[in-house]
Amino acid sequence: MTRPALIVSVCIVIAGIAAITTVVLMRGESSATPQMSEEQRATREKFFGTGKALPPIEKGQEMRPRW
Repeated sequence: MTRPALIVSVCIVIAGIAAITTVVLMRGESSATPQMSEEQRATREKFFGTGKALPPIEKGQEMRPRW
């Protein structure tokens, strides 16, 4: 085998391995995320607040933080 053919074949093999590795890693990340336990959900709601929409802004109410 000539030197350029050897280099090309090695590059093709490396590219194939990289493509297969990418597919395997992406498939593992796309699996369903585990559901939160009730304790985790309660802690999250306590820290971030509930997932409900914010109340509408009253007329004349300022839009600045209260701290």
